[in-house]
Amino acid sequence: MKPEVVSVGQLGDLSGFDEIIDVRSPAEFAEDHIPGSTNCPVLDDRQRAEVGTLYKQVSPFAARKLGAAYVSANIAGHLLERFQSRPKDWQPLVVCWRGGQRSAALTYVLRRIGWEAQQLDGGYRTYRRLVVEELDRLPRALRFRVVCGATGSGKSRTLQAIGGLGEQILDLEELACHKGSVLGVLPDCPQPSQKMFESRLLVQLGALDPARPVYVEAESRKVGILHLPGSLIERMRAGECVHIEASFAARVDFLLRDYDYFTASPEWLDQRLQTLRRLQSSETIARWREQVRDGRWRELVGELLERHYDPLYSRSQSHNYAGFEDPVRFATDDLTPAGIDRLARRICGR
Repeated sequence: MKPEVVSVGQLGDLSGFDEIIDVRSPAEFAEDHIPGSTNCPVLDDRQRAEVGTLYKQVSPFAARKLGAAYVSANIAGHLLERFQSRPKDWQPLVVCWRGGQRSAALTYVLRRIGWEAQQLDGGYRTYRRLVVEELDRLPRALRFRVVCGATGSGKSRTLQAIGGLGEQILDLEELACHKGSVLGVLPDCPQPSQKMFESRLLVQLGALDPARPVYVEAESRKVGILHLPGSLIERMRAGECVHIEASFAARVDFLLRDYDYFTASPEWLDQRLQTLRRLQSSETIARWREQVRDGRWRELVGELLERHYDPLYSRSQSHNYAGFEDPVRFATDDLTPAGIDRLARRICGR
């Protein structure tokens, strides 16, 4: 039988197991976990908090007694409900926060049954260290074509259409559940944790072929509240720029369609406009809020572009992206779905 504790030097080593079992609490697992792993907590969220409080306020011995009772009951439940169908040659990897007592407990029981279960040395923290290392390494091998354009130019939709044509894309806003701007919060779609975002990003980066270009939308260092890895933003900013030059009217029309959920929830949009107070005068904010209350959507979108987004875009892109000085330009006055499809084909066939 293999040793109980196994060390991994790279993320690819994790694929050598039949299943990865994460025994951390549901809240810990929800924040981030190894992709494809299964959550079988040996302490649920309430139990973990109770044992932790007992450890601090009473004694480690009292905490271990209660913790052992909970762990034993939970492992018994997993054996009955989850593992009865596993074959004799099943080889799982068991993971907890740092490769301590929680993963050791389940590993011990599984091995006594006869399965070659192993405990990940260092636990989830080992995985996180490898993620950080890979997020620094992988982008350096990639060649990016950066889709630029003022707000409302349909960059995200164009990027998705480019992907539909078989080109490699990296859709950071989809991974981040955010449209990138101060009004880019998506309704009923909270952003993932920073760690979960990085895990998802790593899966996408690992699937890219360094021999082929990767199309990506121009972003700042943050998408909503989430930070992009330094090496990724560095490589993006050194990439070739593909600039969409859409007419003002086409951009307004596109935003009215793409942000139609704001018209269904004016109160929510009114709250989002408050975040612009440090950038716009009180009089401007008050006028925009009045336009929201009156449903003057086209007027509002036009002013947001002219007074906020366009000046901000001009400053940020020319300063951050080297290729912005001499981009490949694509003009359009049609950002309907059909127009975006034609635009994507022009970009791919240039």
